[in-house]
Amino acid sequence: MVQAYILIQTEVGKARDVAATIAGITGVAQVEAVTGPYDVIVLTEARNVDELGKLVVSKVQAVAGITRTLTCSVVHL
Repeated sequence: MVQAYILIQTEVGKARDVAATIAGITGVAQVEAVTGPYDVIVLTEARNVDELGKLVVSKVQAVAGITRTLTCSVVHL
Protein backbone atom coordinates (compact mmCIF):
# COMPACT_ATOMS: atom_id res chain seq x y z
CA MET A 1 0.00 0.00 0.00
CA VAL A 2 1.30 3.43 -1.01
CA GLN A 3 0.00 6.58 0.67
CA ALA A 4 0.47 10.22 -0.25
CA TYR A 5 -0.80 13.60 0.81
CA ILE A 6 -1.87 15.94 -1.95
CA LEU A 7 -1.70 19.64 -1.07
CA ILE A 8 -4.10 21.59 -3.25
CA GLN A 9 -4.48 25.24 -4.13
CA THR A 10 -7.86 26.24 -5.56
CA GLU A 11 -9.44 29.17 -7.28
CA VAL A 12 -10.84 31.73 -4.83
CA GLY A 13 -14.07 30.47 -3.27
CA LYS A 14 -13.76 26.94 -4.71
CA ALA A 15 -12.22 25.02 -1.78
CA ARG A 16 -15.55 23.59 -0.59
CA ASP A 17 -16.56 22.40 -4.06
CA VAL A 18 -13.14 20.90 -4.74
CA ALA A 19 -13.10 19.07 -1.39
CA ALA A 20 -16.60 17.68 -1.93
CA THR A 21 -15.78 16.43 -5.42
CA ILE A 22 -12.49 14.84 -4.38
CA ALA A 23 -14.13 13.07 -1.43
CA GLY A 24 -16.04 10.91 -3.94
CA ILE A 25 -12.95 9.66 -5.78
CA THR A 26 -11.93 6.04 -5.22
CA GLY A 27 -8.55 5.91 -3.48
CA VAL A 28 -9.16 9.04 -1.42
CA ALA A 29 -9.03 8.20 2.28
CA GLN A 30 -9.51 11.66 3.78
CA VAL A 31 -10.15 15.23 2.62
CA GLU A 32 -9.75 18.36 4.73
CA ALA A 33 -10.24 22.02 3.88
CA VAL A 34 -7.45 23.96 5.60
CA THR A 35 -6.09 27.47 6.03
CA GLY A 36 -2.66 28.66 4.94
CA PRO A 37 -0.91 28.41 1.58
CA TYR A 38 -3.02 25.39 0.58
CA ASP A 39 -6.80 25.18 0.56
CA VAL A 40 -7.40 21.41 0.64
CA ILE A 41 -5.28 18.48 1.85
CA VAL A 42 -6.07 14.97 0.65
CA LEU A 43 -4.79 11.62 1.94
CA THR A 44 -4.72 9.03 -0.84
CA GLU A 45 -4.07 5.29 -0.84
CA ALA A 46 -3.10 3.10 -3.78
CA ARG A 47 -1.68 -0.39 -4.37
CA ASN A 48 1.51 0.91 -6.00
CA VAL A 49 3.23 4.06 -7.25
CA ASP A 50 1.84 3.70 -10.78
CA GLU A 51 -1.72 3.51 -9.47
CA LEU A 52 -1.04 6.52 -7.25
CA GLY A 53 0.24 8.52 -10.22
CA LYS A 54 -2.86 7.70 -12.25
CA LEU A 55 -5.08 8.72 -9.33
CA VAL A 56 -3.35 12.08 -8.98
CA VAL A 57 -3.04 12.96 -12.67
CA SER A 58 -6.21 11.45 -14.12
CA LYS A 59 -8.67 12.01 -11.31
CA VAL A 60 -7.60 14.59 -8.73
CA GLN A 61 -5.94 17.11 -11.06
CA ALA A 62 -8.95 16.90 -13.39
CA VAL A 63 -11.28 18.40 -10.75
CA ALA A 64 -12.56 21.84 -11.75
CA GLY A 65 -11.31 24.69 -9.55
CA ILE A 66 -7.83 23.31 -8.81
CA THR A 67 -4.97 25.61 -9.74
CA ARG A 68 -1.97 23.68 -8.34
CA THR A 69 -1.14 20.44 -6.54
CA LEU A 70 1.86 19.14 -4.62
CA THR A 71 2.04 15.40 -3.94
CA CYS A 72 3.98 14.22 -0.87
CA SER A 73 4.52 10.45 -0.61
CA VAL A 74 4.38 8.93 2.86
CA VAL A 75 7.58 7.15 3.94
CA HIS A 76 7.93 4.84 6.92
CA LEU A 77 11.27 5.51 8.63
